[in-house]
Amino acid sequence: MSHRADRKVRDSARGLALLALGRWRARAGLADAILAGFLKSSDLIAADRNFSTELFYGVLRNLSLLDYWIGLLRPGHLGPDVRDLLRLGLYQLFLLNTPQHAAVYETVELASAKTRSIVNALLRRALRDKDELEAKTHEQSLAVRFSHPQFLIDRWLQNFGADNTTTLCKWNNQPPPIYARINRLKLSTDAFFAKHPDAERVEEHDNFARLARVPHESLGEGECYIQDPSTAEACLLLDPKPGEQILDACAAPGGKTGYLAELMQNRGSIVACDRDANRVMTLESNLGHLGVKIAQAVQHDWTADTELTDAGQITSFDRILVDAPCSNTGVMRRRVDLRWRLTAKEFERMQKEQLQILGATIPLLKTGGTLVYSTCSIEPEENEQVVETTMREFPFLEFVEQIRLRPFNDGFDGAFAVKLTRLK
Repeated sequence: MSHRADRKVRDSARGLALLALGRWRARAGLADAILAGFLKSSDLIAADRNFSTELFYGVLRNLSLLDYWIGLLRPGHLGPDVRDLLRLGLYQLFLLNTPQHAAVYETVELASAKTRSIVNALLRRALRDKDELEAKTHEQSLAVRFSHPQFLIDRWLQNFGADNTTTLCKWNNQPPPIYARINRLKLSTDAFFAKHPDAERVEEHDNFARLARVPHESLGEGECYIQDPSTAEACLLLDPKPGEQILDACAAPGGKTGYLAELMQNRGSIVACDRDANRVMTLESNLGHLGVKIAQAVQHDWTADTELTDAGQITSFDRILVDAPCSNTGVMRRRVDLRWRLTAKEFERMQKEQLQILGATIPLLKTGGTLVYSTCSIEPEENEQVVETTMREFPFLEFVEQIRLRPFNDGFDGAFAVKLTRLK
């Protein structure tokens, strides 16, 4: 594509989505980062930016279904650029209910001179055969109808049953609402809701708000932090007290660390770790923005068999939060391309890493202290099985309480947290 043609494509909402799909297909990065990069360099108005986002994420959420329809319309090989155009067009026509003329005409306009006729012909045939295509869809597997890899469908069917698996797939295909934690280090919940009268209170989480739009001004002031209410459970289970010494072992980007500091009324100390230098910088920036005064951001890799040497004079902790790296299957609707990046081997690999982190942090827990292990996974290998193995290896730990959130039961992102105490 020439520079002039590329510039023309970038100047339209559909064109920007098309470019982002091509970049993602080339494995040039994660979907969120790819889209953010294109939007940052775009002059599109807000409505068109939102439309580009809807198109890009909508195609990724429905990839298998769209490709199934394309296969019915044109069996055999299609070039990747033509396929991306058809994905965009079919998503608009069948799932977004975009006016037909606009969906077809504007999508065809993005095609090259060589491919314009075939894109136009197939989209118009799709309109004629829409009822037949949709009827055939109902006969397909969950993997096709809801665009999830078959290995995920199989494991969820085994772990959760058919009804829950169907509900989970539907959940993952819906754009997530915007939630924010109100930062009570900066202002009260009542003051926040007075400032944002269109925000909704969240039942059982009085310091969280459901928002119709991103509250840029309050975010800029550090008055809130975008995160799902499910993330609060691990912090509440840890129950840190003012004046205590806390280790947040896997802290970046800092949402949970900020909440811990709030619960501690900014009194005591938190050592907040991450293994990646750039993520530590982000962590430090976010904590400063939120008005956290008691946290020290430290770069440390718990899997590297090295001692924590940058925590000042602190050699043991009253409470430890291990919010471990995980497969993220509980937050799949927020990480749109995650389903296409996961492999069946990922859960075993993550379990090994999670056990390494626990093995490195447990010795730092004081006698009588509390450790909370948490993930945003819904997979037993990363949750219950990790806890069972850990308690066998460290028999001085005592099980206290467990929280398990699943979207199909609780209406929030998936999360797991278990509270353990050290007896000696």
